[in-house]
Amino acid sequence: MPRLGQIMTHFRLVQQMGKTTGTDVVAAHRKGYLSQQDWADMIEFCRGCSWAKECPNWLSRHHAASNAPEACINQQRFAALKALQEQEMR
Repeated sequence: MPRLGQIMTHFRLVQQMGKTTGTDVVAAHRKGYLSQQDWADMIEFCRGCSWAKECPNWLSRHHAASNAPEACINQQRFAALKALQEQEMR
């Protein structure tokens, strides 16, 4: 079993990936699109992700991106939340 990373480190990575992809994780939680458990799961999955050590480097090179990279374990979650938020804006 892989060693899990520090919770706050991965909380920040999830927050930053959301910002970079245009996915407002806090607003998604506030609007009910993302439960507290789902948010905690995203952080926990990030903690166990084998690509997470590369994530800060990717984020430092991408200040804006349409999607999280395929290597991101939460890529589909970010995409789904972003789609809900974009649909709401229409």
